[in-house]
Amino acid sequence: MKKFLSSFLILIVLVSMVLPAGASAQPENEGNKVALSKQLKAISKQTYRYFEDFTNEETGLTDDAVRLNDGTIKPQTHTSPTNIGMYMMSTISAQEMGHISKEEAVDRIQTTLNTLEGLEKWNGLYYNWYNTEDGSLMTDWGQFISTVDNGWLSAGLIVTGQAYPELNDQTSSLVEAMDYSTLYTPEVGQMRGGYDVAAGSYTAHHYGAFYTEPRVASYISIGKGDVPSEHWWKMYRTMPDSWDWQAQNPEGYPVTYDGVEVFEGHYSYNGKKYVPSWGGSMFEALMPQLVLKEKELGKDALGLNNQRHVDIQIEYAEEQGYEAWGMSPAATPENYSEFAATPLGMDGYKSDGTVTPHATFLALEYAPMEAFENIQVLKEFDMYGEYGFLDSVNVETGEVTQAYLALDQGMSMVAIANYLEDGVIRDYFHQDDIGKNPEELLIKEELSIK
Repeated sequence: MKKFLSSFLILIVLVSMVLPAGASAQPENEGNKVALSKQLKAISKQTYRYFEDFTNEETGLTDDAVRLNDGTIKPQTHTSPTNIGMYMMSTISAQEMGHISKEEAVDRIQTTLNTLEGLEKWNGLYYNWYNTEDGSLMTDWGQFISTVDNGWLSAGLIVTGQAYPELNDQTSSLVEAMDYSTLYTPEVGQMRGGYDVAAGSYTAHHYGAFYTEPRVASYISIGKGDVPSEHWWKMYRTMPDSWDWQAQNPEGYPVTYDGVEVFEGHYSYNGKKYVPSWGGSMFEALMPQLVLKEKELGKDALGLNNQRHVDIQIEYAEEQGYEAWGMSPAATPENYSEFAATPLGMDGYKSDGTVTPHATFLALEYAPMEAFENIQVLKEFDMYGEYGFLDSVNVETGEVTQAYLALDQGMSMVAIANYLEDGVIRDYFHQDDIGKNPEELLIKEELSIK
């Protein structure tokens, strides 16, 4: 509680410095915004240092994670398609915020694109793990093709092609070759979790839950024409109310879109209606809006649902007595684990007091002043270092995880750029036909959460 009060006093002092006598502090007045913007600019500069220091100069591939052990730095020299996509978008974000020149950004990404062209693939899709030092496939980790990870690589390539037209031919060629139809099951209308090349088999599960991070891969697959647009309506907003294993019995009603009947179901928490994610984490809910114009085009649907997830994350943390909020999968001292505001999930992940800073940055466009205050609280846990925020802290015990993750650094970079530069990364994504073609899907849906 002391940390919360001290951070609140910091906020009051900052506001008093910019408000005239007798004026009241409004949640989003110009003084607050200036203070927040300055701090975010500084944080993003530190955060991008991770990509500068831990991206191989020869391959342009970024190390998946870095662990700090007794003062020594231990990079984990492998990477994933998601990491590669986030590196490209982080580099564009760094340039947009003035941390690096356009020439440097293009040069960095060009190296990555050249490597991507030579990496081993399956139907144009990328395996889940490659060595960052030479781009070789990590066969001892299996030969898995991940739908969600390829979606984020495609997103990074699409954004890059619009940010830097000189790279567009190269990025477009790579994206066009990524054949998502090979991961789609027409009879079900959903995407598989992935494909094991060595075993020659698909995952038993499909990505059935709509409000999770794979919706970016679904959107791109439709935008490319690899799968039909009906796929969007074949995913579950909530599972059918007859599936009694889920966290709540959903309320809602059927709506027909493009000839497909959709059960527009919702859960409720303290009177707030929302469409749940699978686990209730922040990145399932808000990572997709880094590139999708959900807030702009789905104001009363996905945009509103994003707002509800942020509001409930904050409310849930307060009810649990946590000094900070922002529950999402993150590194732990032992390894990596999933955390969430449990009620937000269909099958909610645990909540044990572990908070990760990337969740705060993802929420910036929905709760900027609450994010500003949360940043101050997190800094008091001594978790701000050479590369920005360390990956997690347990606010109950005070234990900080001495690690940085490329994924979480990337989400933070892109979220900050979108906040400071008026949605610049989303704009680039939607300038491409792949981002533009399915926009009607975002516009026409009406979730049952008003």
